[in-house]
Amino acid sequence: MSHNINIDPAIREQAAEFVELRRRIHSHPELGFEEVETSRLVAERLKAWGYEVTEGIGGTGVVGRLKLGDGTRAIGIRADMDALPIIEDTGLPYASKVHGKMHACGHDGHTAILLAAAHYFAQTRRFNGTLNLIFQPAEEGQGGAARMMKEGLFERFPCDAVYALHNAPGVPVGMFIVQKGAMAASGDVVTITLTGKGIHAAMPHLGRDPIIAAASIVMALQTIVARNVSPGDSAVVTVGAIQAGNTHNVVPGTATILLTVRTLNTEVQQLIETRLREIVESQAASFGITAEIDYQPVTRVLMNTAEETERAREAAAAVVGAANILPLPPGMMGGEDFSWMLEQVPGCYVALGNGHEGHGSCMIHNPGYDFNDQALPIGVAYWATLVEQYLTA
Repeated sequence: MSHNINIDPAIREQAAEFVELRRRIHSHPELGFEEVETSRLVAERLKAWGYEVTEGIGGTGVVGRLKLGDGTRAIGIRADMDALPIIEDTGLPYASKVHGKMHACGHDGHTAILLAAAHYFAQTRRFNGTLNLIFQPAEEGQGGAARMMKEGLFERFPCDAVYALHNAPGVPVGMFIVQKGAMAASGDVVTITLTGKGIHAAMPHLGRDPIIAAASIVMALQTIVARNVSPGDSAVVTVGAIQAGNTHNVVPGTATILLTVRTLNTEVQQLIETRLREIVESQAASFGITAEIDYQPVTRVLMNTAEETERAREAAAAVVGAANILPLPPGMMGGEDFSWMLEQVPGCYVALGNGHEGHGSCMIHNPGYDFNDQALPIGVAYWATLVEQYLTA
């Protein structure tokens, strides 16, 4: 962090307090839809600062609303709160106190940044319009965003635009990634259940072997990206598990294949689903067995809209300088359920540098990961600038 960063003194003065809060959240991780204590902490702080607080939207979700002046515009800012089922291995003094649960994705940092920004807005009150702070549960593949929306998030708290950020390990502190268009991949989770006929291994001709079919299907699925998706489009079809049988000399009756599909284009996403179904069903039929396909869309392609991305770029540039705003590196295929919100409301999702050395460079979803507290006031300054520019008095 060698360059000058423009952070309001009120944010700098409060940074240590919110670093402590972030570490408190880190020590007490809660999984998706279990964020009871985290939600309570968020709601208590927001109420104390004068926000109109709604709890229990989307299970453990919290929304804080602050309306100032007579401005008609409304902006939403979302932070995710859930941890992961990972055993922490950082050795930090504030490491997880809950065995098997860990803030390995930095949602503790995202929550603390938005709380710090909430405190700043309540103190300074330098905007004209409506601010909706959305603290979302269950981002990690459990559909927290979709559930909040199903329970009327944007009907109850209308937003002209909605924004979110995520930390980015490997990117220096004091830099942002801001990209219009596709910023994160769709993520589909697929479970294929193959049903044949179990038999003694010495008499395979009397059974119908789902393991042979599974092996054939796994290899055939690799042709989708290689032969059906244009070389110019990014896509991933990854088999994560094959589950079948439990001994040497028995052909099992069933086999299960677990896989993920990721793309940066909705049409490619649809193409892959079509081809996957064709391949699985025809391959299974050729072996005389049946296939059941459970195809679940977990995240959509996250599409940053042009005007809102430009606003995000301007706000980030005001904090760190235009030279420290990077494009999205190629080959990034992570999923993010904020994508569901962006299908309903225009907006932008940015990445905040988490550091390129030490704990800051450790990738997310890793037992050694930690959010970099140096990034916290930079994230707060970004939210402060964005809101004050968007809701100009």
